Amino acid sequence: MEPIRIHKGLVYPLNRANIDTDQIIPKQFLKRIERQGFGQFLFYHWRFDDEGVPRNDFSLNNSKYEGASILVAGDNFGCGSSREHAPWAIQDFGFRIVIAPSFADIFKNNCVKNEILPIQLGEDHVQEIMKLAESDHYSITINLEKQLIFDDQGFEVHFDISAYSREMLMNGWDDIAITMGYEKEISQFEHTHN
Repeated sequence: MEPIRIHKGLVYPLNRANIDTDQIIPKQFLKRIERQGFGQFLFYHWRFDDEGVPRNDFSLNNSKYEGASILVAGDNFGCGSSREHAPWAIQDFGFRIVIAPSFADIFKNNCVKNEILPIQLGEDHVQEIMKLAESDHYSITINLEKQLIFDDQGFEVHFDISAYSREMLMNGWDDIAITMGYEKEISQFEHTHN
């Protein structure tokens, strides 16, 4: 996994609450077994019409947000089923950070396991970031080590994250990498218990 320590990126605002995993990645696209290739189907029914033509009225299709790596959304992001494909689609599309007032627990944990930093902020701060991103080409910087979000215009806010999640993301670890960190102890155990 690629570590996240300091990330500066363009913000994409999705001012909707209760975005569930079926909206993030619809069920008909879950046939793949590898993690790549899901980004093209992110928010599919919002981004495309029934013929697969991009909708002009959905903001992610606006070239203004091309290359955005920070997604800011409404309350209860990632609710619904526990499909891991949702963070796969978000990550494959190019988002490294998701900011929302709250997340579904399973989705939040799946983000951390898939190189995405989920940041929970108060509604006021989320709406402030959302409005700035809706009105202009807006970038922010996330410093995971200091747990700070800031911009070039004086905005700054602290965020909380569990020490375990912070360490995993800062070091680019997944569950397998953490287990392999105990390889010596595992080998000793296997040797003494054979």
